[in-house]
Amino acid sequence: MNPQAKLIFISSLLLGTTIVISSNHWITAWAGLEINTLAILPLISKSHHPRAIEAATKYFLTQATASALLLFSSMTNAWHTGQWDITQMTHPTSCLILTSALAMKLGLVPFHFWFPEVLQGSPLITGLLLSTAMKLPPITLLYMTAQSLNPTVLTGMAILSAALGGWMGLNQTQVRKILAFSSISHLGWMAIILVYNPKLTLLNFYLYTLMTAAIFLTLNSTNTTKLSTLMTSWTKAPALSAMLMLTLLSLAGLPPLTGFLPKWLIIQELTKQEMTPAATIIALLSLLGLFFYLRLAYCATITLPPHSTNHMKQWHTNKPIPSFIAILTVLSTTLLPLSPMISPTI
Repeated sequence: MNPQAKLIFISSLLLGTTIVISSNHWITAWAGLEINTLAILPLISKSHHPRAIEAATKYFLTQATASALLLFSSMTNAWHTGQWDITQMTHPTSCLILTSALAMKLGLVPFHFWFPEVLQGSPLITGLLLSTAMKLPPITLLYMTAQSLNPTVLTGMAILSAALGGWMGLNQTQVRKILAFSSISHLGWMAIILVYNPKLTLLNFYLYTLMTAAIFLTLNSTNTTKLSTLMTSWTKAPALSAMLMLTLLSLAGLPPLTGFLPKWLIIQELTKQEMTPAATIIALLSLLGLFFYLRLAYCATITLPPHSTNHMKQWHTNKPIPSFIAILTVLSTTLLPLSPMISPTI
């Protein structure tokens, strides 16, 4: 892709996200979301492969539907209350339609079907943008309207997301699809706590972004897109593969690592809100995710390629590992001791 064109699209993404985050009026928020959608489409379809074109088409249709629903919900609210302010979303029907629209934008169950397909058809760096940066504007809108949303609907969607994200990731062999189902499962954790403690949703999103960025950039540097190539990538950069294993276990939420922090705080908050059954169910469902993270970690570091086939192992690359990947992987595994500093502010 032409560097000037790429610069324009990345600038438009930043502009769209900034407009959504800083807006008070529903129309400006909608405009920011539209700028974001139009800016990411060329980045998805830049390879001109039929699968990439299909992914871009699916993404466009889903996001256009979600934007129309968002506009419809804000207009219905304005019709009944005379308010266009984002924080003044009070009409129950409007809140329900808004929840559906933002769930469709994010890829929450039952509006999750587009996300694995789109991620599979995109390059790894665009996949990283779709999993992290493109989720920030809808999460910001959820954060601003949190007090108006229906907790029962959000809890139901959250538990379904954690369940389906775990179940459907079990039999995948494509790394991007596994990471897509991982994203759906993490969104479940963000949605379940949104009404009770929106700051925890944001903390979970920031740490998820940190860990996902580390994983996508590592996979991009070793040029890995499926499990069979992941098995032979350890010969390229053994240290990087070892850190990839730790980052994957952190994303799974194992205790001494960073990923355990948001899960711990969310379960603690849910028990304070007398939602112990929901906390128990979502904690048990995260074990499904742990299974496929362990599978990825096992493929990344412990397996050797089969010797029965004439398979040439790739040897060390001369490229140095970018320093930002090293920084991200270290942060993805060592931030848990910060929890006493974070807890009083939440």
